[in-house]
Formats: sequence, C-alpha cells, structure tokens
Amino acid sequence: MKFSHVISNAGPLIVLAKLNQLELLDDLYHEVQIPRGVYHEAVTQGLAYGAADALTIRLFWRQKQWPFIDTQPMPPSTNQAPVTLHPGEQAVLTLAQTLAKPLVLLDDEMARAEARRLSLPVRGSLGVLVQAYRQQWLTRAQAGLLIEEIGLRPDIWISAKLCEQVLESL
Repeated sequence: MKFSHVISNAGPLIVLAKLNQLELLDDLYHEVQIPRGVYHEAVTQGLAYGAADALTIRLFWRQKQWPFIDTQPMPPSTNQAPVTLHPGEQAVLTLAQTLAKPLVLLDDEMARAEARRLSLPVRGSLGVLVQAYRQQWLTRAQAGLLIEEIGLRPDIWISAKLCEQVLESL
C-alpha cells in the first residue's frame, strides 16, 4: 500500500538517530510529519537531558525541512482510547485520523495496539529496518546488524526477543 502521509512518534526517531539511520526515513517515505509535541519530546527534552540523538534529530529535521504539525485534541466521543497514551502518541494518532492513507510510526506496544484499534497502519523501528531491507536500501547483513544492535543496546527499549523474532523472519 502506498501511504500519502507518514507520521512519527518520538520512539522511532530516537532509535533511528541512535543507529545513525534517520536517512532511511527519507529513502522510504520522502517526507515524515511529526506533531510539534513529538519534536519537543524527542529534541527539546532530549537536549535538556544531554541526549546525543536529540541533536541528530534536530539537525536532520532542519536539513530536510520537514513539517511540524500542530494538533488539536479530538472530541471526547471519538477519542476514547482504552489505554492511557503519552501526549506524543495521542497527537500522532489524532493527526493520523484526519489524513487520507496515513502510516503511523510507533514503537510502544500499547500505542501500536490503539493504532490498530483505530484501523491505522502502523510500523515500528524494526519494521522500518525490515522495509528498508525489502526495498534494498539495506543489505541483509546491514539490516541484521542493526536489528541485533537494537536488541543489545540498553538505551533502546525494544526487547531482544522481539529482535530475534524479526531477524528470523528476514
């Protein structure tokens, strides 16, 4: 399926920045939108904590000149998530519901489940790497190494077991 809009939460941006693979977003999607609150979480707060990946995201976003989107909360009747989501996740899902043919990039499993409940296509950091491999932006060896690295890094909160399962599926 061809997506008209790709909207990312902070998690995939942070993971890809830690791996120095943000360029894959441009290769795969040509433009990614983020709610302003996601930028604040990934960059402004990240820089305040001294996170090197925050600087990488800021420089990448500035270079690409990709948009920040201001989101408005959905009316309560249409925004009844059965789980509590972080503000960035909620903003991504709210924005995606207003767009034709969106793809949402989320790593948190509860947020991904909510996206599926809302019938929104969803992909996480691992899914981005698998897609990059399938579209030949990465070799099998490159994708495998990046997925293994994710599973081993203590600063990336994606389980090693999930990484192993994804590696087996390549």
